[in-house]
Amino acid sequence: MDEEQEILRNWAKAGKIAAEALEYGRSLIKEGAEVSEILTKIEAKIVSLEGGLAFPAQISLNETAAHGCPDFGAKIVLAGQLVKLDVGAHVDGWVADTALTVNLSKEHKDIVKASEESLKRALKIIKPGVKLYEIGAVVEETILGYGYKPVRNLSGHGLGQFIVHDAPTIPNFDNGSQEELEDGQIVATETFASAGSGVVQEKGKAGVLMLLEEKPVRDAFTRQILQRINSYQGLPFAKRWLANEFGVNKVNFAFAQLNRLECLREFPPLVDTANGWVSQAEHTIMVGDKLKVLTERN
Repeated sequence: MDEEQEILRNWAKAGKIAAEALEYGRSLIKEGAEVSEILTKIEAKIVSLEGGLAFPAQISLNETAAHGCPDFGAKIVLAGQLVKLDVGAHVDGWVADTALTVNLSKEHKDIVKASEESLKRALKIIKPGVKLYEIGAVVEETILGYGYKPVRNLSGHGLGQFIVHDAPTIPNFDNGSQEELEDGQIVATETFASAGSGVVQEKGKAGVLMLLEEKPVRDAFTRQILQRINSYQGLPFAKRWLANEFGVNKVNFAFAQLNRLECLREFPPLVDTANGWVSQAEHTIMVGDKLKVLTERN
């Protein structure tokens, strides 16, 4: 097997793992379930399937569109919310990214359909040579047809080895981009439907972080934690992972030092500016004359 075939095999395996973990996660989303426990089980599932964690499993509720990742010790119980579940797996660094929404409430009955149907319609037109604005236009038209707004500052994205967000940026509205998708590209097509403004902003405390740059540190505890962060190979990680391993006080102390040195990038929750509820749907695909959905679920 040559190198290219091996990469595609690993990417396909990552897609199957992510899809299975997402469906497993869906089965855990129910009234009375605790968010951190769900996320821990999903991450353990990915590892049991011989995958790596491309990023922390995330559950974002109601007006939070993405990056919902509870801090260590936070207890969030599901009860009538709109629940977005975002899961990523990798094999040898090749990342697959997928997401779904479960509505535990009696509100916004069509909001899940809006994101899911816009994703389906986008996938139907994706092929080599399709322009990015054409994809965005289909997503926008579909979501507007359900009475919601596409989230304009969230998008689909390219994927790479140990890279979760890469070029190209696949819009959720007609942004006029003449850039074309190419044969063989592997991208995550990701749609968001909003009952609010259709624009998100960072709000709240970040539970997801990423190492920007390693710098010398004097403290032994901080060096130990930095060594663990390095093991994630540049991928996003959860603060709760480290707190579980090293304890909250050590991690808080280390993070204070690393933040002063500007070593870390934080990813706070992304919240609709009008606090409107947001739904999400996402698949990882390989662009071709015959589209291949790597995260297709059974």
